[in-house]
Amino acid sequence: MASSSLLSYSPCAACKFLRRKCQPECVFAPYFPPDQPQKFANVHKIFGASNVTKLLNELQPHQREDAVNSLAYEADMRLRDPVYGCVGVISLLQHQLRQLQLDLSCAKSELSKYQNLGGGIASTNSYGLLAAGNQHNLGFNFMGGGGGGRPDHNHHLYHHQFFPRDQQQQQQQQIIRRFEGGSNNF
Repeated sequence: MASSSLLSYSPCAACKFLRRKCQPECVFAPYFPPDQPQKFANVHKIFGASNVTKLLNELQPHQREDAVNSLAYEADMRLRDPVYGCVGVISLLQHQLRQLQLDLSCAKSELSKYQNLGGGIASTNSYGLLAAGNQHNLGFNFMGGGGGGRPDHNHHLYHHQFFPRDQQQQQQQQIIRRFEGGSNNF
């Protein structure tokens, strides 16, 4: 009495969307569950069901899940940004990475100049934070609090991360020019 045809089986999101009977060997069923109908709708709209079927059938079973996740992400991004799709996101992230690498390089350069200036004026502690060994010599407070340097100039010499990008770059260039010129007047 308990045959497989009598068991209730919920069709996958793909078969539901395409309004067809979901067979047990359906290539979409493992990757488009019934509770995620929008996932297949987006993939179908961008790539088409027949193209996705061909792609999945050409792949090894262990590669299919990654392929479907990639297609779903690319389809979602293409619907959000029809011109660039996921390439726009990748480009933006690469730009941010380059900018952060440049910022890190500038910070390392600035730190090495402080460390080399007076033989131990600035050092890093075990947490990687900059600690001032002799703040009064330079008139510069590395920690950003009171107590070091001349108060009339400290207001614009706090740590560079608190400045907007343009002010930060100008400040870094001014400090570098002053060190290169041999001036300790901050």
